[in-house]
Amino acid sequence: MSSGNGRNVPRGGGHGPAGGSRGAGGRGRGGRPPKPVRDEARNAAYDLMRAVDERDAYANLLMPALLRERRLSGRDAGLATELAYGTLRGLGTYDEVIAACSDRAPEDVDPPLLDAVRLGVHQLLKTRVPPHAAVGTTVDLVRLRVGIGASKYANAVLRKVSTRSLEQWIPIVAPDQAEDPVGHLAVAHSHPRWIVDALRDAVGGDFDETAALLAADNERPKVTLVARPGRSSVAELLEAGADPARYSPYAAYLAEGDPGAILAVAESRAAVQDEASQLVALALTRVPLEGSDSRWLDLCAGPGGKAGLLDALATQRGEARLLAAELQYHRARLVWQTTRQAAVITADGTAPAWRPGVFDRVMLDAPCTGLGALRRRPEARWRRDPRSLPELGRIQRALLDSAIDAVRPGGVVAYVTCSPHLAETVAVVGDVLGRRDDVEVLDARDPLPEVEGLGEGPYARFWPHRHGTDAMFLALLRRR
Repeated sequence: MSSGNGRNVPRGGGHGPAGGSRGAGGRGRGGRPPKPVRDEARNAAYDLMRAVDERDAYANLLMPALLRERRLSGRDAGLATELAYGTLRGLGTYDEVIAACSDRAPEDVDPPLLDAVRLGVHQLLKTRVPPHAAVGTTVDLVRLRVGIGASKYANAVLRKVSTRSLEQWIPIVAPDQAEDPVGHLAVAHSHPRWIVDALRDAVGGDFDETAALLAADNERPKVTLVARPGRSSVAELLEAGADPARYSPYAAYLAEGDPGAILAVAESRAAVQDEASQLVALALTRVPLEGSDSRWLDLCAGPGGKAGLLDALATQRGEARLLAAELQYHRARLVWQTTRQAAVITADGTAPAWRPGVFDRVMLDAPCTGLGALRRRPEARWRRDPRSLPELGRIQRALLDSAIDAVRPGGVVAYVTCSPHLAETVAVVGDVLGRRDDVEVLDARDPLPEVEGLGEGPYARFWPHRHGTDAMFLALLRRR
């Protein structure tokens, strides 16, 4: 993992200075330190942090398995999730605070110790855990998982951190806002600098809106469900404890609890799906067509969220059927498990296995940096690299050309990315349109009259700080 300053945390390193206090060095009978209490919620959060660092694990996939394995539920499960996700989101800020409270830079601290201290800093600066409990439980965690010597370092650093609030630390550890506004936002909101630059450009250069977007990235996202039409209903989800959604007619919000405990979700008649993901699929199906409307294609269907909704909508229309294509076999399996009537194949969308010009509607949810889903994938901001953009751009352009070739004259293509980065959105569409004369751009806002704030058009943009959804881009193109 890397921190907000782009620091790469190496394997190995020193423990930093020794420090003494009752929290870490208190003695029991015979001068021995008291045996640390094992806190299962904090241990689960710590194990997730270590798995992300050591194995590049995906937090959103590993956490449910950890909770089941440790038999954590209710408040304990909520605490473990908040500690792990919150720490991963705030890692850039926390490393700067740790650096200010230690005589060693974070990259010189042993990674297992550093992860435990980060968890303690998050509790001190962003939760309601009392300071003495945040320090004491973290010191116990370090003694149990790292060692007694390391616990002295943790105790010393955390006690210094506890002397100020997060709001008081930011002016101390972040660059001056007037002299380096991007650097200030990067530390204050715990995002790599290149991502701050990209998001600022995506919102038109407005620093206030950039700050609001970055802050929204650090908020815990609500769980949004989709009731696949013809198989479940919003009413069924509401009866199971969900709340009505703001935009999508098939969505509901789940304030708390395990979505898998809802019968419709367990039976795959409903699923967890961001509301923007639902709406871009709906927009594609709402564009009026002349002539046939029976052949639909999802060009990059894995892991199957949009395909699941498109499949249900196609089935409802009677004659329409979906072909879902996915390059990777294991992701194609997920699509097959998600859909019912769709034909699912493993295929390279840039070298299609179908004749050109045969589909009426084509969904292209292109592979991208995923900068629009940083709320849900807390470690992603530290993994993404701007050096991947040229290769992603090449793939995105090739796939968009393939999608346009696949659709018949009069048919429509939806180009979607879960990233607002200009290099992955308007630049891709502009380049492809610049060398083709058989495509017209539709106003992507028109099929979504229920949603305000989608931008000036012709493209539609969803935002966490405006809509409470992932940041998602939609272009609708009609083949001439």
